[in-house]
Amino acid sequence: MVTDVIGNFIIRIKNGNLAGKESVSAYTSKIKVSIADVLVRTGYIKSFSKNGNMIDVVLSYKSDKSPKITNVQRISKPSRRIYIKSEDIKPFKNGFGVTIISTPAGVLSNKEAVKQKIGGEILFKIW
Repeated sequence: MVTDVIGNFIIRIKNGNLAGKESVSAYTSKIKVSIADVLVRTGYIKSFSKNGNMIDVVLSYKSDKSPKITNVQRISKPSRRIYIKSEDIKPFKNGFGVTIISTPAGVLSNKEAVKQKIGGEILFKIW
């Protein structure tokens, strides 16, 4: 039984991307749909679709067919939640990485959260 559904979801995306797969599937939930929406906006995945109780994620690659996602780091875990204020959000990997934050306004990237001046729970970092 998987207790960390967010961690499982992002690792599926990362492993599928590194293996050269076209798409990956996972059981759907509201948080996974929100995370997939942010990953589409930031360009790490092409698209996603909900098919019944499954979410299908179409992966994105660079022009030389290398994976866009090289690594992910889960920050806030079920056993330990990490929160951040909007003033404390800093660029990650010199602006090439993205921090995904769960805020009262929904799941946002670090750039969107700074623009809206809103903090929240740091879910994970992706680069």
